[in-house]
Amino acid sequence: MDALLSRLFSSEDEELYILDCMGYFMVFMAACTFVSLLFENVPYGRYASSRYGFPVNVRFAWFVQELPAFLLPFCLVFWTSSAKTSLLPNQLLIAMYFCHYVQRALIYPFLIRGGKPTPFVSFALAFVFCMYNGYMQVRYLSHYAEYPSSWVTHPCFIIGSVLWLVGWLVNVHSDHILRNLRKPGETGYKIPTGGMFEYVSGANFLGEITEWAGFALAGHSVHSSAFAIFTTVVLASRAVAHHKWYIAKFEDYPKNRKALIPFLL
Repeated sequence: MDALLSRLFSSEDEELYILDCMGYFMVFMAACTFVSLLFENVPYGRYASSRYGFPVNVRFAWFVQELPAFLLPFCLVFWTSSAKTSLLPNQLLIAMYFCHYVQRALIYPFLIRGGKPTPFVSFALAFVFCMYNGYMQVRYLSHYAEYPSSWVTHPCFIIGSVLWLVGWLVNVHSDHILRNLRKPGETGYKIPTGGMFEYVSGANFLGEITEWAGFALAGHSVHSSAFAIFTTVVLASRAVAHHKWYIAKFEDYPKNRKALIPFLL
């Protein structure tokens, strides 16, 4: 892959500049997405619409759209001259990234039970995002990110790492609860209970937002921060939409349950 990258970029300074621009552009896109989500929900799952293209099998969609977020970074780490992968802070941050996407791309899709098809436009946009973000995060961490040797003992890294782990565990556990809401043969929606669902309607979204916020704090870069901001915009909107949907659908929905932040929102 080094030969390909050398054709795309005239120098490492140019590639780093492009990576920085990608981070700032993602922040801009997060702002645009925030505005668009004031008028319409992200069209997949219970909000899927035929206006956004033909339906794609949900397992196939999740697997294929998330796969670039694993495969491209894998190639960047193992098939390029990754100058920073011998450094502990970089290794740990890359490990956090891969821990999420091994689960999300290679395990989660095959655990899905039922689920509505994903409109093609949503599927295609997710595929592009995963490729874009996968390259931006891991190319920066594996080849350019420089941290002091004591960074792993810095409060930002320690707190960020703990937040990442807690968020990852909440996300995985919440997905497990959602998968097991219905018994074999049952259809329709049910009220999720257990874990963080006792406090918020979007427990899985809260977990993932916390995860990438921790990653951003530990990574301390525009690239990781941009990803955390974009994730927060999309998933916070989805959590609020889910909360309103649950309240409208279930008369006995818990009155003290919030949308995303326990006891607050």
